[in-house]
Amino acid sequence: MRVDSMPLAALAEVRSGGGAPQDSSAFTTSGHPFVRAGSLSKLLSGAIEDTLEHLQPKTAAEHGLRLFPSGTVLFAKSGMSATKGHVYRLRRPAYVVNHLAALIPRRPDDSAFLVRLLERCSPVVLVKDPAYPSIRLGDIEDMQVLVPPNPDDRLRIAEVLDRADALRAKRRAALAQLDTLTQSIFLDMFGDPVSNPRKWPLKKLGDPDVGSLDRGISRHRPRNAPELLGGQYPLVQTGEVANCDGYIRDHHAAYSDLGLRQSKMWPAGTLCITIAANIAKAGILTFDACFPDSVVGFRARHGATVEFVRTWLSFRQKALEESAPESAQKNINLAILRDLDIPFPPLHAQRDFAGRVAKVERTKAAHRASLTQLDALFASLQHDAFRGAL
Repeated sequence: MRVDSMPLAALAEVRSGGGAPQDSSAFTTSGHPFVRAGSLSKLLSGAIEDTLEHLQPKTAAEHGLRLFPSGTVLFAKSGMSATKGHVYRLRRPAYVVNHLAALIPRRPDDSAFLVRLLERCSPVVLVKDPAYPSIRLGDIEDMQVLVPPNPDDRLRIAEVLDRADALRAKRRAALAQLDTLTQSIFLDMFGDPVSNPRKWPLKKLGDPDVGSLDRGISRHRPRNAPELLGGQYPLVQTGEVANCDGYIRDHHAAYSDLGLRQSKMWPAGTLCITIAANIAKAGILTFDACFPDSVVGFRARHGATVEFVRTWLSFRQKALEESAPESAQKNINLAILRDLDIPFPPLHAQRDFAGRVAKVERTKAAHRASLTQLDALFASLQHDAFRGAL
């Protein structure tokens, strides 16, 4: 398959959206969707265009907004969104904000191909100053890309990559469903942990029968002690805990040498709980590690299992975050965690729950391995497609 170098303007008319109406009353729930730069991440995560703000044609005309046809390909051309590389194709006609570039395919059948092309050859490379990200329309038009001149080849590339991406999407959806399964099992076995309809006895999270809680060490903060980085011990940061799926598995970030003083290693099986920024997010360590004082370590005692406590905390997380006092950075303290009331079923029931969670985790591991293989396949197909080898 032959590929030729050509400017992006050969495939699409490059336009910009218009200014957003400043009066919130201009927006309605009928008419046509209005797409903002911040809408792209939501749309790419599965939201539909009907859930966006809408404008009536008369209002749009008063503000000089053009209605872009379905199939138009959008990406951010200004603001920090321009550095994220999000590319989205309209499913229905819509109005578009002026922070977005709108590419109208010269051939309607090229719409899906344009998306795959811009994923491979991201317009992010056109940002000249990362501190003030922006991309000129002229630079988008002149951007040189490798494209099969035969429209049938472009259509075939889009179809192959779309099918491969659909498989990845199904695997991600399955993982998302499994993420909610643990909470469903918890509710089925123990009931709602807040209303406690089964009248389980209540204990404090810091009760000796439940477990022990202690903060990490402040000297592990890179900004306070950069000389402690670069050692052999994994240093788990707050963000890793906040963004994990319940278990902290692989670690490729900072390491600490522990420095012999003011240091603590936490063993695998410790429940890490954030107390600053993303409050009360939790994940179980699967390896020995240290962490800063923005994270609390919970070690279960003989009367509890860490899986039960982690899942219980996932139901309490939102309320704890909302109850934290307003400040430059929301946070809670160790005393608040220790004083939390936790329903306390018998240990055999908690162990039964932990066994079921382990089965879910094994299934998730299989899905993650499959997703890794699908990601590698997609990358390989993408590479071949745009060098003429597909």
